[in-house]
Amino acid sequence: MSTISGNRTAAIIAAAGSGRRMNSVVAKQYLCLSGIPVVVHAMSPFEKAKSVDEIVLVVPVADIDFVKQNIVRAYGFEKVTHVLSGGEKRQDSVMEALRRIRDEVDVVVIHDGARPFVETGHIDMLIREARSCGAVVTGIPVTDTIKMVNSEYRVTRTIDRTMLWQAQTPQAFDKNLIMEAYISAYKNGFYGTDDASLVERMGIEVRMVRGTLKNIKITTEDDIQFALQLIGGNRGNRRFNATADNRSK
Repeated sequence: MSTISGNRTAAIIAAAGSGRRMNSVVAKQYLCLSGIPVVVHAMSPFEKAKSVDEIVLVVPVADIDFVKQNIVRAYGFEKVTHVLSGGEKRQDSVMEALRRIRDEVDVVVIHDGARPFVETGHIDMLIREARSCGAVVTGIPVTDTIKMVNSEYRVTRTIDRTMLWQAQTPQAFDKNLIMEAYISAYKNGFYGTDDASLVERMGIEVRMVRGTLKNIKITTEDDIQFALQLIGGNRGNRRFNATADNRSK
């Protein structure tokens, strides 16, 4: 694929999830780590990154006004151009964001709003790689033994892990390429488990770049506890959680 010639980048932060697996009345992206919401931790490196020009934030439809006031304005995010309502699935949410990105953008970085520990340097590197090859995914090598089981949960074989990687976000793409991949997926009724899988199904090569073990996704209470260990803080600002709780009722 030809090298991308432009130099304007948009970041999509997918934060339209709920707290179902967390068993929380507050969605996981609004839970606090040392007094700061998870989604703020996730967005801040993109705000700081010189390689990122704009941010599109996708949240639950009922949260748009709340997020504009209590996240975007309260924490001084100047690069946020849109706060959009999410779709039924993550893929629907990202598609809506892609439709709203400015025409002059040539690289899109997509990140989960529940991953609070991405680093600015990694974002910059990922964007450089995307400008070189068109599609890049962050990941880490699988270190555990992987077993395949049948419907009765009996082990059928042990899988060679030497070439297996666990995908993370952020992932970065040529904007035209990821748009084509999303449109093709919808035409064929295909829903992938990440953005790169939509590019892969088109037969386009996706490059893997190494992430870090700390780039976790907050999904369960155990993840929160691990995140608190990483950040060296506490569960934090209960007033923010109470505000989110009251807003959601």
